[in-house]
Amino acid sequence: MSKKYVYMFSEGNASMKNLLGGKGANLAEMTKIIGADVVPQGFTITTEACTQYYEDGKVINDEIQAQISEYIVKMEEIT
Repeated sequence: MSKKYVYMFSEGNASMKNLLGGKGANLAEMTKIIGADVVPQGFTITTEACTQYYEDGKVINDEIQAQISEYIVKMEEIT
């Protein structure tokens, strides 16, 4: 199984700060507390994706790009 590089706000929580970054984890936590009907839907690209981007010479690799594209489609379906 490939590594998960993208998370919907509804998939995360505050304990995932190292993976989602501070803003991503806070948006995920707000979504859980306040609700998805109040917090605009969105997704976070992980800190691991950022690290991989730099390791790949500042190029978004195909696996990460595919996950981003998948989550863009999910956002389109939601909205």
